[in-house]
Amino acid sequence: MQVMAKVRKKPAKSYVRHLTKIAGGTSYALVIPMDYVKNLGWKDRQKLVVRKYGKRLIIEDWEPEG
Repeated sequence: MQVMAKVRKKPAKSYVRHLTKIAGGTSYALVIPMDYVKNLGWKDRQKLVVRKYGKRLIIEDWEPEG
């Protein structure tokens, strides 16, 4: 008699993050999951553009004008 093990799906990753106030109180920081950063091809200290669109924030790669 064969015993079959149950295959359990991994739960979807939860990417709930906390907003952290930076020293001085005029800026905030948000930790972005590493797999998102790798998938987008972003590097450490890379310039990014943050724009507000309705109730959402859009984060894009910075492109120099010229």
